[in-house]
Amino acid sequence: MTLSLDGTILVPVADPDDGEETATALAPYLAPSSTVLVVNVIEKAGGAPDKASVEQREEYAQEIFERARGPLEDRAGTVETAILFGTDVVETIFEAAVERDVDAVAFEPREQSRFVELLTGNVARRLVKEASVPVVALPRVDD
Repeated sequence: MTLSLDGTILVPVADPDDGEETATALAPYLAPSSTVLVVNVIEKAGGAPDKASVEQREEYAQEIFERARGPLEDRAGTVETAILFGTDVVETIFEAAVERDVDAVAFEPREQSRFVELLTGNVARRLVKEASVPVVALPRVDD
């Protein structure tokens, strides 16, 4: 059985490499009528000083979106981008998914050690466990 993602797909990406790799992994599953919403969450410090200015983070998000667009442009009917702000990345992703009435959230799990997962709270695990919409974990694409 071949999976085809037709509808609106929210794709959270963390950095330019993640954006390009996730878009490459997603592209084969898209239909010409698919709408892909690529999002980058700018995590607010919740009262503590932020590590970088909002302007710097927004510029970085634009770089992420540029890299993600390439693999998607010929596969999806529409590619949209959005910068999201929140103190919890996973909550912010699902709030946007519900607000924008997406059909699914699709992501490519990034490789990391178990120790790093424990320290960071593992966003991938939380995306699956706390899902309020269908979630698709894409297989990693080999270079």
